[in-house]
Amino acid sequence: MPPRDVAFVFPGQGSQRRGMLDALPPVDALDRLLDAAEALTGLELRAVALLGSEEDLADTRVAQPLLYLADWAWGAALLEANVTPAALAGHSLGELAALALAGVYSVEAGLQLVAERSRLMAAAAAGSAGGMAAVLGMEAETVAYAVADIPGVWVANDNAPGQVVLSGTHEGLEAATKGLTEAGARKVVPLKVAGAFHSPLMQPAGDAFAEVLAATSFADALWPVVQNADPVPTRDGTEIRARLAEQITAPVHWTDTMAALRRAGAAVLVEAGPGGVLKGLARRVEGLEAVSVEDGGLEAVVAKVGA
Repeated sequence: MPPRDVAFVFPGQGSQRRGMLDALPPVDALDRLLDAAEALTGLELRAVALLGSEEDLADTRVAQPLLYLADWAWGAALLEANVTPAALAGHSLGELAALALAGVYSVEAGLQLVAERSRLMAAAAAGSAGGMAAVLGMEAETVAYAVADIPGVWVANDNAPGQVVLSGTHEGLEAATKGLTEAGARKVVPLKVAGAFHSPLMQPAGDAFAEVLAATSFADALWPVVQNADPVPTRDGTEIRARLAEQITAPVHWTDTMAALRRAGAAVLVEAGPGGVLKGLARRVEGLEAVSVEDGGLEAVVAKVGA
């Protein structure tokens, strides 16, 4: 079959699981990068990935470095298999892996950013009593209208048609759950996360991370990147840095991201990372195909896209 244009998409926090490192493709640099990640975080990341509980793995300081390296390893393996992206995107933390694969910064520099991002976000979460909840069976505009007058709650992720995530204080989420259920939402499900990510409650982390980004060298991307805060494809390194600086507090516009990837020419989304969350979200978009690297490994992806 002739090759089909693909977009690489990288999952974020929530896709971590025990044994996630065991499923990774053989990438020469991975052991060295895991050593570096453990040194940067001061955590035994390999041991947690192998034996840790769900709660251990949900720790932001653990999940983000592990997911970043897993995402990057799958992306690197795809490139080595001659699967070339028309564009790239990542969901929240996954965006940092997308930028490393696109050559905006080295994988090592990206790991340093992720270690600092996870530390800052964990500290901000500990300092604010908040959480997140998924709203099922209601469109993003309807959800946003319904919660507009509720203090302390915001739309954090527009993941796909019929799946929206809220972020906010516990009181705000409780009020939003009641109001949305009465307004016709099929279900509102609390998420097992450490804090109110992608909301103004993360502003201390966002401000501090923006300073870190300002001191980091950003190159133009090798391929167009679609970012969470402003899902318009770009290769400009300065623009990419500015959008990434907004990401911790800004909503994840994933529905718009998937549409932008289609407009960029991608016929198939290749989920490069643990699990199949992004593949599942793509199924909600008419005419969009997706495959996960964990469905059948690199050979199955190559066969799917005809590379």
